[in-house]
Amino acid sequence: MPDLVAGSGPSLYTEAPSSVSFNKLRKRLIRNVRQAIEDFAMVAADSAGSPRPRWLVALSGGKDSYGLLALLMDLQWRGMLPVDLIACNLDQGQPNFPKHILPDYLTAHKVPHRIEYRDTYSVVTSKVPEGATYCALCSRLRRGNLYRIAREEGCEALVLGHHRDDILETFFLNFFHGGRLAAMPPKLLNDDGDVMLLRPMAYCAEEDLTRFAEALKFPIIPCDLCGSQDGLQRNAMKDMIGDIERRMPGRKDSMIRALANTRPSHLLDRSLFDFASLAAVPGKAET
Repeated sequence: MPDLVAGSGPSLYTEAPSSVSFNKLRKRLIRNVRQAIEDFAMVAADSAGSPRPRWLVALSGGKDSYGLLALLMDLQWRGMLPVDLIACNLDQGQPNFPKHILPDYLTAHKVPHRIEYRDTYSVVTSKVPEGATYCALCSRLRRGNLYRIAREEGCEALVLGHHRDDILETFFLNFFHGGRLAAMPPKLLNDDGDVMLLRPMAYCAEEDLTRFAEALKFPIIPCDLCGSQDGLQRNAMKDMIGDIERRMPGRKDSMIRALANTRPSHLLDRSLFDFASLAAVPGKAET
């Protein structure tokens, strides 16, 4: 991709730095997102007479979802993403949530959007025992509402801001605590079979997204619901993976490649490989 003039692109890039380092960061993230979209066929092949795809981009107010919106709009601006985008924030009723920040920001940058209020906070805090983490129930309630909104807005896909590090942390959470090999799929069909869930930042590094958010001065909204809870298992996985990366740089990239390079015959899952049918054939090596 060619170098860009500072501030060129969608309105969200108006205050983008003119430095070479930011230009490299922006191009790397765009390349990562474009690669994931291509690898996992996130945009359906054009068919005559079919309507232009429409994606609902979930926007929490955190650095990752802001980065997702900016990168998708950048691809759209470059003519590399033939999709209509609508940003959506689900206000879940957390105490002291600054309701004005997202609508003001999106309106200022002329981003099509929808703000939806659903008090899932009260449901989560009433159902989850004291001392337990809120994440699982909060996520399920949020996801259900976002699928509903996607249907109402005529969107074929719900797009989330999970990145490479989120996927690795989920893999190790399942590995250590769930007893299974599973992570976050970049593309998933919902249970009802009518909305696709997409994670275009599957190859993006969290540290790159942190730098990206700081450079573009996104108005970050912290999550007071779960961000204040200490000792989350996910934080332990993050610390472990971070320690591995510090000791052996490049391991995160190696691990994410490993998730796309499985060998069922070298694992223990009998549903994926028919071990019972394996049989030696005497004399075969001599033929």
